[in-house]
Amino acid sequence: MSSHIQQIKNASIVNKSSTTQDPLWVRWLLITISIAFISLFICIPLGLVIFQAFSKGITAYFTALAQPDTLAAIKLTLTVALVTVPLNTLFGVAAAWTITRFDFPGKSLLTTLIDLPFSVSPVISGLIFVLLFGAQGWFGEWLMAHDIKIIFAAPGIILATIFITFPFVARQLIPLMQEMGHQEEEAALSLGASGWRTFFSVTLPNIKWALLYGVLLCNARAMGEFGAVSVVSGHIRGMTNTLPLHVEVSYNDYDVIGAFASASILAGLAIVTLILKTFLEWKQATR
Repeated sequence: MSSHIQQIKNASIVNKSSTTQDPLWVRWLLITISIAFISLFICIPLGLVIFQAFSKGITAYFTALAQPDTLAAIKLTLTVALVTVPLNTLFGVAAAWTITRFDFPGKSLLTTLIDLPFSVSPVISGLIFVLLFGAQGWFGEWLMAHDIKIIFAAPGIILATIFITFPFVARQLIPLMQEMGHQEEEAALSLGASGWRTFFSVTLPNIKWALLYGVLLCNARAMGEFGAVSVVSGHIRGMTNTLPLHVEVSYNDYDVIGAFASASILAGLAIVTLILKTFLEWKQATR
C-alpha cells in the first residue's frame, strides 16, 4: 500500500514539473536570443572600443590620455562625482528615513518627486538650469551683478548631475527600509539608545549593502552623464568638458585614438560597476 502511494506521489511530481517547464527547444531558443542580443549590443561594442583605443599601440593610447584636455576632462569628471555622490547619499538616506519612518502631508508627493529625473529627459533637465541661472534666466541678472558663474562652469555641471542622479540612493533604500519595518529601531530606543546610536548600530548595518549599491549606481551615472551636462557646460575645452563630452569633441575632430582612449576609461568604469553590482546583489541576496 505504501509503495503504491509513493508511486502516485512520484507521478504527480513528474506531471507537475512537466506542466510548469517549457519545452527544451523553447528554453534553448530564449537562451540563444538572450546571448545574441547581449553580444550584439553590449559585448561587441565594448570590445570594439578597447580594440580601437589600442589600435595604434599602447604608446599612442597613453599619449592620448596624457593630453592636457583629456587630463582636464578626467579631473572635472572626478570632481563632479566627488561632490555629487556624497550629497546624493546624504539626501537618499534622509529621504528614505523620512518616507519609511514618518507619516506627514505630502508624503506621496515627495515619493513621486524623487522619481522625477527618471521621467524627464536629461536634456530638458539641463535646460531647466539654463532657464534658472543663465544670462537670460530668472537669477541670471543677479548672478552677473555679483560675478557668480554657474552656467558654462563647474557649478552648473554639478547641479545638473545632482538632479539627474539624486533618485538612485533613495530608490534602493526606500523599498528595503519599508520591508524591514522599524521594530528593531523601536527596541533600541526603548533600551535607551539615542537616535544616532540607533541609526549607526541598528539601521545602517541592515541597509549597508543596498546603500553601497545605490552609491555605486549614482557614481556610475554621475561619471557617464552626457545630456544634461552637455546643455550646461558650453563645451569649453580644458574647462567644462567632462569625459563623455571630451569623447564627442575628440571624435568630431577626427582624433579617433583620443576619443576611443577616453571612451575606454568609461567602458572600464562600466565593467567595474557591473562586477561590483553583481557582488552587491549577491551580498543582499545572502542576507
